[in-house]
Amino acid sequence: MAKRPKPPAPPLHKILLALAIGTAGGFAADYFNIPLAWMLGAMISTTVAAICGLPVALPVVFRTAMIGVLGVMLGSGFAPEILDRIGDWSISLVGLAVYTLAVTGVVTLFLRRVCGYDPITAYFSAAPGGLSEMVVVGSQFGGDERVISLTHTSRILLVVLTLPFLMQIIFGYTPGPRPVAGIPLAETNGFDMLVLAFCGVAGFVLARLARLPAAAILGPMLFSATLHMTGLTDAKPPIELVAAAQVVVGTTIGCRFAGVKMALVTRTIAASFGSTVILVLSSLIFAVMLEPLTGLPTIGLFLAFAPGGVAEMSLIALALSIDAALVATHHIVRIFLIVVFTPMLFRLLPAQIVGRRQLPAPGED
Repeated sequence: MAKRPKPPAPPLHKILLALAIGTAGGFAADYFNIPLAWMLGAMISTTVAAICGLPVALPVVFRTAMIGVLGVMLGSGFAPEILDRIGDWSISLVGLAVYTLAVTGVVTLFLRRVCGYDPITAYFSAAPGGLSEMVVVGSQFGGDERVISLTHTSRILLVVLTLPFLMQIIFGYTPGPRPVAGIPLAETNGFDMLVLAFCGVAGFVLARLARLPAAAILGPMLFSATLHMTGLTDAKPPIELVAAAQVVVGTTIGCRFAGVKMALVTRTIAASFGSTVILVLSSLIFAVMLEPLTGLPTIGLFLAFAPGGVAEMSLIALALSIDAALVATHHIVRIFLIVVFTPMLFRLLPAQIVGRRQLPAPGED
């Protein structure tokens, strides 16, 4: 297939304005303790700016580089201790895989039949997790990046904002403040940063050579997870770098909304509300069904399956004296399953079902 010409780089003033607005949005979201503050804050602020007609733009190359940082961060969550306890959670992890597959199918049908999404956009919007990952992969397969990102963003906000109330009603839980994740840049050392940089660069290069989907995030995540699970390193990306990566990814997504009508935003949020209800109810149903099979508490399984962030769900587990490793591991595995197998499964689906277009070869995106 002929190589498509790359679009010209946007003017510098558009790039600087976009980054300034995204950073300000991230600071504001972090101040108000919004989950995934830097990404969601940057995305929301630049989305509003783009819809209002402000001249904002950010080249995709910025996002590609920073997505690698997020991949390394995800991989760093796989500690060696997880290997020793995987056996105790084997049934619930199998249930998690079934849950992920089942709810993706159900929500895909809901978004297609009820909300009118096109097949590709519905599929990648339906995955119960992986905001930046599904946006990247979904856009590569021909889905509407703006709708996918807004659907996932709305889901995350709805889950984190409403779950504490559901926990209080169902289990009598009262939430506390969110903890700070990671370590400051000033407390890191050069060797750890070199190891993490190696994971990012080598992972991306090898994943690209292997023609893996979403190579920018999948390769670094696999390399980082391998080194952390084998105990070769316990280093994590510094808070500042992760925040910068989230700002860039969120800003890039927000800039895609230039010229988008508010009607599309409203329809997408409504669709996301319906899909979130399906996901949360499914999490509760699976938790109730798995409790007698695993001997694990229903509340712990519910938190492990709930479609929210690792940090937020782990915090609730700590506050309730529930095994936080159980909750965190299931969420990390869920993200891994989504990132690795969602694109692979999509490739196996008949073209007449998903209506996919021919994909560009590596390097043509």
